Amino acid sequence: MIKKCLFPAAGYGTRFLPATKAMPKEMLPIVNKPLIQYGVEEALEAGLHEIAVVTGRNKRSIEDHFDISFEMEHQIYGTDKEHYLTGVRSLISECTFSYTRQIQMKGLGHAILTGRTLIGDEAFAVVLADDLCINLDGDGVLQQMIKLYNQFRCSIVAIQEVPMEETAKYGVISGEMIRDDIYRVHSMVEKPKPEDAPSNLAIIGRYILTPDIFDIIAQTEPGKGGEIQITDALMKQAQQGCVIAYKFKGQRFDCGSVEGYIDATNFCYENLYKTDK
Repeated sequence: MIKKCLFPAAGYGTRFLPATKAMPKEMLPIVNKPLIQYGVEEALEAGLHEIAVVTGRNKRSIEDHFDISFEMEHQIYGTDKEHYLTGVRSLISECTFSYTRQIQMKGLGHAILTGRTLIGDEAFAVVLADDLCINLDGDGVLQQMIKLYNQFRCSIVAIQEVPMEETAKYGVISGEMIRDDIYRVHSMVEKPKPEDAPSNLAIIGRYILTPDIFDIIAQTEPGKGGEIQITDALMKQAQQGCVIAYKFKGQRFDCGSVEGYIDATNFCYENLYKTDK
């Protein structure tokens, strides 16, 4: 049983400056909830109660969000505003939250390795909070992936088709199709130029990782951009036939970009916020 979900949340969010100069990108609100809360809700829906967060400088508000604010709660107790806190109160009561700091930003692979002290020697999920994933017609993306893990017992990456001209923004996979939405990964390339991309199947911010990934990352040399890339570590697993790529059901919004953030806000307002009121 997978029970832990890791949130790498130490990055600077430079694509969203100046908003992220003093506020974590993970705390940017989509309508009335911060991005990271959507991610934690997705993890809890999948049965992952232990939330591990890799933070950095100026990220204290993430810890404060998943804590009780006695002064505020006393102020709104018994008023018509109290129900606004129902969702985050449920997360606080049903999940445990642990934190560690990434002192230097050395890439996603390094951020995941930093979380080893919180994860231990067990399989775990990874969520990148600025990739907002929503499935209105069934299980959330993580829940879909957990079911696949129970079948395949190997590392799994979520993928989606992207225009070829956008492959330089993503890790891109190629592999053998097992069924129309599952591939056994043969190779991965980090942010390839369109002419060098092996396919248009791009990895997005949802992973299930087996614990051996930590030792592999620790032995992985810096790659693209001088950073330790999780795709390079996963490629070593893939060479042993141990990585599955899953074309998930649902919609994904890149909330690290302004366009994706606006699209996500409009979508959530129309499909989630208005129906909850």
